[in-house]
Amino acid sequence: MTTATWHKKDFYPFTAIVGQETMIKALILSGIAPSIGGLLIRGEKGTAKSTAVRALAAVLPEIEVVAGCAFNCNPAAPEHFCPDCALKAKSGIPLDVVKRPIPFVTLPLGATEDRVIGSLDMTRAVREGGRWFEPGLLAAVHRGILYVDEANLLDDSLVDIILDSAASGINVVEREGISFRHRCEFILVGTMNPEEGELRPQLLDRFGMCVAVEGIRDPDLRVQVMMLKGSYDKDSQNFVADYRDRQAELAGRMDHARTRLGHVTISDEAVMRCAELAAEASVAGHRADVAMAETARSIAAYRGASVATEDDVREAAEYVLFHRRREAPPHQAEANDRELDCNDRSDKNDRRANEQRSESRDRNPSGGHGMPDPDRSVLPEFGSETNSGETIFATGDPFPLSLIPQKKDRILRRGSGRRTVTRTPSKAGRYVFSSMERKTDDLAFDATLRAAAPHQSVREKRDVAIAVEGRDIREKRREKRIGNFIVFVVDASGSMGAAKRMIETKSAILSLLLDAYQKRDKVSMIAFKGNRAEVLLPPTNSVERAHRLLDELPTGGKTPLAAGIFSGCQLIRTHLRKDPHVVPLLILISDGKANVGIGGGNPLAEAMAAAEEIKDDARIRSVVVDVEKAGLISLGLARKLSQCMGAAYLKIEDLKADYLFDFLKIFVKSQ
Repeated sequence: MTTATWHKKDFYPFTAIVGQETMIKALILSGIAPSIGGLLIRGEKGTAKSTAVRALAAVLPEIEVVAGCAFNCNPAAPEHFCPDCALKAKSGIPLDVVKRPIPFVTLPLGATEDRVIGSLDMTRAVREGGRWFEPGLLAAVHRGILYVDEANLLDDSLVDIILDSAASGINVVEREGISFRHRCEFILVGTMNPEEGELRPQLLDRFGMCVAVEGIRDPDLRVQVMMLKGSYDKDSQNFVADYRDRQAELAGRMDHARTRLGHVTISDEAVMRCAELAAEASVAGHRADVAMAETARSIAAYRGASVATEDDVREAAEYVLFHRRREAPPHQAEANDRELDCNDRSDKNDRRANEQRSESRDRNPSGGHGMPDPDRSVLPEFGSETNSGETIFATGDPFPLSLIPQKKDRILRRGSGRRTVTRTPSKAGRYVFSSMERKTDDLAFDATLRAAAPHQSVREKRDVAIAVEGRDIREKRREKRIGNFIVFVVDASGSMGAAKRMIETKSAILSLLLDAYQKRDKVSMIAFKGNRAEVLLPPTNSVERAHRLLDELPTGGKTPLAAGIFSGCQLIRTHLRKDPHVVPLLILISDGKANVGIGGGNPLAEAMAAAEEIKDDARIRSVVVDVEKAGLISLGLARKLSQCMGAAYLKIEDLKADYLFDFLKIFVKSQ
């Protein structure tokens, strides 16, 4: 067994970074306990995010690996050997050992799934005629640091793969006839600039810790940063040498903390405090509790303690809850209190209405049989009146929706999500068939070899098992699911206040929003009432924001239906210009009535004309949810509107019904 040493690159010293104490401490904790689940650093550009991550690699100790192993196998852990090393060890072949710095792998923004997890080794397949696995980046980063710069711009499918591997410690590859698995344990650090877009909440929750960094405001510290950077650029070797003692001191302290981490316990009081803080932050699930306890243990290990205390938990909460904290949803007891309060308000409203009727009878001795003002509505039950005379209705409980089948999309689109199956030009997605057309440079190895095989007897071979020519090349055609861009166009006029209609409408919208969250859709919300339509929620992935706006949405005034439809259409077209790959879906929730126009014409005719405009745009799919209650008189305007729009038609009660699946299946087939 031989040993070799690899020399470290002169990264900017970790201990020379000025300010950013929170980020520095979080990186140290990640190095001590990778089991926390990774670190996400949020901040504006130029705040030393990338510099700090790279500098961390120079502080961590070197590791021993099996020489020539593409998976960085640990010679001290034969139970975790890759198949090649395991075969050599079983056969009695001595394994040489080299000592090297921990791997530091930067994930390219344009990386493909094959590059990340590994794929078929085409060179060996052509020369030797078998199936061989070519390791990817997850093999190279085993026992090292995986740095994901601009994580919010990375394809969601790749982020899912990386986070799954980080959590399980194993990379499993099942594709193109290959079944392969190998150890994949690494420190995951991602950075992002929130100005360039957010990560989905599901992905945020998978990062164990998250910190926010800002530029230094103190002029003296800014000058210090400039001086240090200038010295490093002028002579990096001497600069690094000046910090060698401080680097060694930090490295020793971290190494000692890693050694004692397995013996650090956490008190019962601290465990209870983890649960209490997570509950107070209204986090989803239980990852926060587990990550908080693990972070508290690593904090205790770093300060040399053997037991994590409540103080350690409070410090850990700053890192663990920052990106998970949500506004508290109403608990059942609070909901009951709210219902009682609403009932009290309803009683007051009834008394106020009786007083108004009494005053009206005093003013109208004939008995008050005049026609009521259509723009004034009696405040219904469970509603609270605003200063403007509008009513804010409570949001009803959500209900599970039946599965909504989607028509397979034949257009090449980029994106991620879980709703619509579409063709994709990227190398991410399921390989469904091969093609002779050269569009994506995504080589279909199996189909290429099959195309070349019949011609081998007449082709000249030069040190290859199979001779491949240009006409044999086949490319993969892939499919994947992507999310939709769903625009909710909501009727918030006074007519929606009758018979608790808005409560049921909000309940239906909330159910659809939860479905959009699960399918990773982008949502937007438009409300129309009074004399105009208003975009309440610009396109966003934050379903929580939509939920808050839904709770606060008031009802009252006239019904500018045409303005609502037109605004929804314009919003979708604007978004399509920015992102032509998006799949737009307009959901109109209304009874189809209109009494305010936008062009001075008949309001209902203008609404039908706006609906025809959506029908003529083949890019837009639409659904009309009719909130009109069944009765002796039913105008059926929403159904007529859906026909003009070319939309699916549903009654609001159908959203809960079992036949929704069959109805939409028929609708999708008809498209």
